[in-house]
Amino acid sequence: MLLNWLRYAILALAAILAPAELLHAALPTPGELPARGSLAGQLLIASPRMGDPRFDQTVILIVRHSQEGAVGLVLNRPLGERPLASILATLGEKENSANGSVRVFAGGPVAPQIGFVIHSPDYRRAETVDIDGRVAVTSTPEILRDIGHDRGPQKSLVLFGYAGWASGQLEGELASGAWFIAPEEPALVFDEDREKLWERAMARRTQDL
Repeated sequence: MLLNWLRYAILALAAILAPAELLHAALPTPGELPARGSLAGQLLIASPRMGDPRFDQTVILIVRHSQEGAVGLVLNRPLGERPLASILATLGEKENSANGSVRVFAGGPVAPQIGFVIHSPDYRRAETVDIDGRVAVTSTPEILRDIGHDRGPQKSLVLFGYAGWASGQLEGELASGAWFIAPEEPALVFDEDREKLWERAMARRTQDL
């Protein structure tokens, strides 16, 4: 599954998140929940009425949301822990001195060969996409190398795959009550126990739709 990550990651970001200027323009003010318009930088919380078992009790960080559709990354579907050196070797990288291991998450059912790292804003590369000033996304093997050499972000999640919605699809699911919305909080994204994340996020939802 991980073999094609290097091949597809940059192209995926270009197709999903670019141009970065348009993404930045669509983002809400940090901490502000827009009544209408973009939900980028917000959390989607699966409601008990969620009919799709792939998203049962999921919490999703919305990375991009516009008239063309939406892209999000699931925060609470852990796949297991893997050594960074092993991941880099699988990606075809010759780096074998990266230290430590990372938990790997399923970011969504679409394109599971594509990798993303959600991270704190203290780390930045040219490819980094800022979400709301508190979390960012980078999709290159270099960030994994930096994490393995203590040059990476203070906090991070490594994910493969993403959740995607076509134009108007997410709006329809919101209207049907499939999702709740909550402001993004770094503590929820990085620190909360993954088994308790849905419950904690539900307690902080801002409105029932």
